[in-house]
Amino acid sequence: MRGTRVAFDTLGCKLNQAEAESLARELAAAGYELVSSVDEADVYILNTCTVTHVADRKCRNLLRQAGRRNSRARLVAIGCYATKSPQELSGIKGVDLVLGNEQKAHLLKKIGELDLAAPSPSTGQCHYDGYRSRSFIKIQDGCHNFCSYCIVPLVRRQVTSTPVAQVVAEVQGRVADGVKEVVITGTEIGAYRSDGVGLAGLLGCILAETAVLRLRLSSLQPQEINVELLQLWQDSRLCPHFHLCLQSGSDSVLGRMKRRYKTADYQRAVVMIRKAVPDAAITTDVIAGFPGETEAEFAESYEFCRQTGFARIHVFPYSRRLGTEAATMPGQVSERVKKERVQKLLVLAGESSRRFHERFLGRKMAVLWEQKSGGVWSGYTDNYIRVYARSSKDLANQLIPVKVESIYRDGVWGDWSGL
Repeated sequence: MRGTRVAFDTLGCKLNQAEAESLARELAAAGYELVSSVDEADVYILNTCTVTHVADRKCRNLLRQAGRRNSRARLVAIGCYATKSPQELSGIKGVDLVLGNEQKAHLLKKIGELDLAAPSPSTGQCHYDGYRSRSFIKIQDGCHNFCSYCIVPLVRRQVTSTPVAQVVAEVQGRVADGVKEVVITGTEIGAYRSDGVGLAGLLGCILAETAVLRLRLSSLQPQEINVELLQLWQDSRLCPHFHLCLQSGSDSVLGRMKRRYKTADYQRAVVMIRKAVPDAAITTDVIAGFPGETEAEFAESYEFCRQTGFARIHVFPYSRRLGTEAATMPGQVSERVKKERVQKLLVLAGESSRRFHERFLGRKMAVLWEQKSGGVWSGYTDNYIRVYARSSKDLANQLIPVKVESIYRDGVWGDWSGL
């Protein structure tokens, strides 16, 4: 008789992915079988996001779709949306369990209380292929910055940092499982502090005490970039990829957002990074249509993004979140105008990414190959360029170089000949 099968879905940030992975590994260690599709599952778990109203809608839709596709599965909602609006999720047909961020650590116990088949004997390891090549590890949680648009401090109230020894042990465990790349993540990893050790000290310990082949950071604030931190990139295992949140390239908008920097501070951080790590990819997030954003302010933001030359820009229309200061600000921008501004930024984002990719044409670059579709493999370079190449070999979870030949889709095409 088979044991209980569990399927995970995750929306939102890399922190959500880290938490879902950690919970999945805990369930696997307890004997639950992890599967990739709700169609096979006895339990479907959705780790929810609530950063925008679109994320809320996606969460509701995924739960409803899961119920329609597999009426036998027990539906479980955890995470940020479950923290903000548990009643909305518990009202969806088929949802048996709703756990907010402060309760989801008890997921294993709560699932055990459902009327399900007993899990199989545990092997103590997680063998689900979804966690083979890249693994996310949470080092920090919570935020007290209260940017005027952001709901995160309302759903992740408790600020914590994982002890250094525990983080190092987790990285060592992932490496032992065959993971090639570890992504360090949190709500605000630059605020990490445990027993007097900050982010730079933690990274130094990971590099010194583990054999991880690639170490990537999720997201930083521009004011957190400094010489001490950048010196660590002398170790080639640290991926030359910096995701620096911008949100707006207009100082007046940044002020209303209650961000803790100005565009000049951001530009200084960019200059420091490019001087210390010349091939680094700098990626960012930008919000279009923040309350009161004028055409002139949008033009400032657009021009700042154009001049900075990001490797990738994630563009979001402003989403009104009840409970945040911005939700009651005057000058709410119409949906039509937000859509127009988003489209302009998306065009710029495509042009900017292409220019960054073109810098590496003809170069030999190591790629961590992840998946295959129609005979074509894809994976990422250390500076987060997606590479495609055709191969009949099994390249999964292998770090193999390729020559960057041409621009292709959202990345580049790789050529094996001549290597």
